[in-house]
Amino acid sequence: MKLQLPPNIFWQLLYVACIAVPYIGNFELTFFTWSLTFVLTLQKKYSFEILKLIVPYIIILIIAFISHFRYKGTEIYFVFRDITYLSKPIIGFLVGYQLFKYNHKFAMNMIVNTGVFIAVFHIYTIFSAIFIHHARTVADLRFYSGYFSDYEIYVVLLLIFHKEFGLEYSKKKLYILTTIVGFSALMYLSRTNFLQVMILYLALKGIFAVNKKSIIIFASLFITGIVAYSAVVNSNPRRSAKGFEGLLYKIQVAPLEPFKTHINRKDYKDFNDNYRSYENIQTIRQVSTDGTMAILFGRGLGSKIDLKQYVYLGDMRLRFISILHNGFMIVFLKSGLVGIFIYLYTIFFFFINRKSTNPKVRMINLLFLGTGIFLFISNWVFLGFYNLTETKSILIGLLIAYRKYLIDNEKHTIPASVS
Repeated sequence: MKLQLPPNIFWQLLYVACIAVPYIGNFELTFFTWSLTFVLTLQKKYSFEILKLIVPYIIILIIAFISHFRYKGTEIYFVFRDITYLSKPIIGFLVGYQLFKYNHKFAMNMIVNTGVFIAVFHIYTIFSAIFIHHARTVADLRFYSGYFSDYEIYVVLLLIFHKEFGLEYSKKKLYILTTIVGFSALMYLSRTNFLQVMILYLALKGIFAVNKKSIIIFASLFITGIVAYSAVVNSNPRRSAKGFEGLLYKIQVAPLEPFKTHINRKDYKDFNDNYRSYENIQTIRQVSTDGTMAILFGRGLGSKIDLKQYVYLGDMRLRFISILHNGFMIVFLKSGLVGIFIYLYTIFFFFINRKSTNPKVRMINLLFLGTGIFLFISNWVFLGFYNLTETKSILIGLLIAYRKYLIDNEKHTIPASVS
């Protein structure tokens, strides 16, 4: 029996490589792979929709580039590093958009198959963490097998709503694929991923449309959330606890972690539990001390924040940092308030979608709506699209191209309006 490969196998493998490489944790390799793919798939024409998304990111980068000339002594290494970091979303969106041209007949299946590949590899690392590295706590398990995966969350939702997205699987295959990706996504034990799947699910169910049904559901979820959180607080989970109790402690401190306005850095517990807030406080203080121009346009490329003490971030011991945990704060540091307002538009972009008679377009619009809502949250803790290991920018770019393809090939469309 002769094995017959699909004619676009190279482009499919290129897509898989672009999605998989950030999971390795080497940003230089990610940037090289994405940049090479961008060059190989460069196109002559781009839709207005993709330009509306990437131009604001380009403007933020330009403001940061101009602003850095106002400061002397900026290390050239950190200038170039910031250029790569700030251009990552731009390249990611374009890579996904451009790759669609070579995979338009198999796009949705390719997205799912790639998610399954990532999930299988993650499950392998879980078993490796347990049986080889003897991980016995949530912290150890996540250290060896990974902290989160936006991409797998999107794939889980595509599988749940497979009919609406036009994915045709037998019941057996659908069950197997959903189990593999769902188990993998669950085992990241990420609070942010849990929240992400809930937001995207509600969005795809059309719950964010304002009506009596959605108000009742939101009220029920709000009350349930308050009761559940109260139960966690009343259980008084120990900070030093491991396993499930340790996860409950993280849930307990999560709501205030990025938003506290005063941190006692001499109190290890207060400092460690609220470190993201400490970064935000120091960023606002130190940018503000440089005057109005810094507040408006930031400190530019290569700028850093002094943490006032050495901190272990990953496997590095640092006092001065140029990359923060908060997407809004990193834009403020590099491009100021002007950059922040532009950055807010990149989130608002996902709330305005061109409606269509095509049910697949409607589902993509709803998925984008959920993405916009989630971005407001993820930017406070995970840098949004600026996160060095995120891959959803490629997926979003591909879906923008897919939506345009669907709209261009339907007979009737409805004028643009808010979803």
